[in-house]
Amino acid sequence: MKLHNTMTMKKEELIPIEPGRVRIYACGPTVYNLIHIGNARPIIVFDALRRYLEYRGYEVKFVQNFTDIDDKIINRAAEEGVSSAEIAEKYITEYFTDARALGVRDANVHPRATETVDDIIALITTLIDGGKAYVSDGDVYFRVDSFPEYGKLSHQPRDALLAGARVDVSEIKENPMDFALWKASKPGEPFWESPWGRGRPGWHIECSAMNNKIFGPTLDIHCGGQDIMFPHHENEIAQSESASGQPFAHCWLHNGMITVDGKKMSKSLGNFFTVRDAAEAYGYENIRMFMLMSHYRSPINYSGEILMQAKAALERIKTARERLLFISESGAEAGADDGSGSADIDFARYRERFAEALDDDFNTADAISVIFELVREVNTAVSAPQDARAALDALDELVNVLGLIYGDKADSTDADAEKIDALISERAEARATKNWARADEIRDILNELGVVVEDTPQGARWKRG
Repeated sequence: MKLHNTMTMKKEELIPIEPGRVRIYACGPTVYNLIHIGNARPIIVFDALRRYLEYRGYEVKFVQNFTDIDDKIINRAAEEGVSSAEIAEKYITEYFTDARALGVRDANVHPRATETVDDIIALITTLIDGGKAYVSDGDVYFRVDSFPEYGKLSHQPRDALLAGARVDVSEIKENPMDFALWKASKPGEPFWESPWGRGRPGWHIECSAMNNKIFGPTLDIHCGGQDIMFPHHENEIAQSESASGQPFAHCWLHNGMITVDGKKMSKSLGNFFTVRDAAEAYGYENIRMFMLMSHYRSPINYSGEILMQAKAALERIKTARERLLFISESGAEAGADDGSGSADIDFARYRERFAEALDDDFNTADAISVIFELVREVNTAVSAPQDARAALDALDELVNVLGLIYGDKADSTDADAEKIDALISERAEARATKNWARADEIRDILNELGVVVEDTPQGARWKRG
């Protein structure tokens, strides 16, 4: 498998540090609000990457942090008259509600900044002792001039980074580019005791400390959105490699940005959408489909029209799957399990092409195209139960790798299922005896229940309209 490494700006073969095992760290949210659709893209994309690596036989250790102490959390707590810990806990719970509804599996480890303070203090101490950081008025800053390679991930000269960044210029810093590792506490703020006085960690240091604690000095893949490549990831590299003297990550993956109707998402423009907002309008499954229909490095535009296209695309796969399930189950009920079938579909080749797409810089767009080609062929070629079972297995295998269909399976039971099945059986009997009036009456009843009936050579099948 080859992945586009932001550090080298080229596709490189994935060669894990330990054969057969892949260590992945994904930057998680600052938990002061519901996650928005921009947050959803890396969460979904790198969950799918993890699934695919496991599908290919790797043992994956996937870590995603929570930043649970930060200015935004402190400010939100003050607004609501509660503690920062209460705000963080509330929105971590809300995160899991949305992430799981998006089909995102929990990470193997979800470290929190507040649970890593001792490790953060130890790492900062190492940097100070090595002359890479300094104490100033209770704060601790990383000395950017001590790391000559600063900017190597962003591929920008330091002057350009300084010009394009929001830099906190302060008289207590040696250089405007120096960034905080530890912040002295202000009145009323949460704090921890440290060798430099009471305070709390800066944002960037937490990820370095978490990675070192869980993985050691080097991990296989570090991923996140392009928006945090600088300064966050750049700063992680500087402080981590200054402390260890070893490469921080072998591969850096960054997903493209999301615009809303062609414009940058912004609360001031009124085009800011949480995942919860989008899910109420279009459904969680369709958001996941939308995110994976484009290559992860490409920018994508969020709009109602595009979400409806994603929904329609996913419905095509669901409809094909329902048809195959119906044919296979109908055959089983009729005892038609003699192993015969007329379809000649090369399922192995579909699997190969699917893997080829994902092995080429995790091209989910091309992989989904392979799924649709399979759907088209099975829709036209499959009519026998044995063929339907084989096709269903192949389709489910590919769909499950990307986690595209999960809601229907989770909610497959229908409270009215027995009633609907009885009505359909009665309708079939009425049609067989040419009692067309009763058959039409039953169809009207089913329509009122929101049920669509399709008559097929294998019998009638139904679904919610």
